Amino acid sequence: MPEPTTVSDPVDVLMVEDQEALASSTVEYLTLSGVSAAYVSSAEEAHAALASRKPKLVLLDVNLPGLSGFEFCRRLRRERGDIPIVFVSARTAEDDQILALSLGGDDYIAKPYSLAVLLAKIRRMLDRLSSSGPPEPAVYDDGWLLIDPGSARVRVGGRDVSLAALEFKLLEHLVANRGRVVEKRELFRQVWGGAVTGDGTLSVHIRRLRTRIERDPDRPRYIRTVWGRGYIFEEPA
Repeated sequence: MPEPTTVSDPVDVLMVEDQEALASSTVEYLTLSGVSAAYVSSAEEAHAALASRKPKLVLLDVNLPGLSGFEFCRRLRRERGDIPIVFVSARTAEDDQILALSLGGDDYIAKPYSLAVLLAKIRRMLDRLSSSGPPEPAVYDDGWLLIDPGSARVRVGGRDVSLAALEFKLLEHLVANRGRVVEKRELFRQVWGGAVTGDGTLSVHIRRLRTRIERDPDRPRYIRTVWGRGYIFEEPA
């Protein structure tokens, strides 16, 4: 008989479900089957539980009080792009399933569901996570700018460029998320680790990066400012 988890124990699965009876029975079944699990009833509670419970996988309902499962998935994908998300919902329309998967969901299970089938899917995903190590960071090379995260190497126009550790981390995050706007608060969290900083500090680092990688720092082609939001790394045409 597995030991019950406390409110601060890490778990394999976090279920976000406002139907308490369903959530309780599902979590109990998973726990008895050797998969540690916990549940919360709203997206707001889930956001806090992600930090304290450190789940490997999220079971997510769509119709939640407050922030919907769709919106929470969108937010979670911005913050934790790697965590598997399985939608579990009574909404069976094809449009809902397509939307869930397009927002970053890994699977969609309709209610009522078989606990045995749900367990099998969860075990398959957890096994895949444990067997596949972290992916090798991809090298970016467009002929002018080369960024190799593995060796922290940057070459511009065929010449090696030396960047401070924080500058490289900032550039690496922008490149890894190229093509989308990276908001300032995300950069503060992912690059500075949530340490107290401000727009001025970020602007200085962006300016330094531009002087090192741009052909014309005053007319940047790579790191573009999106006023009021953050920055976007764009590959030159």
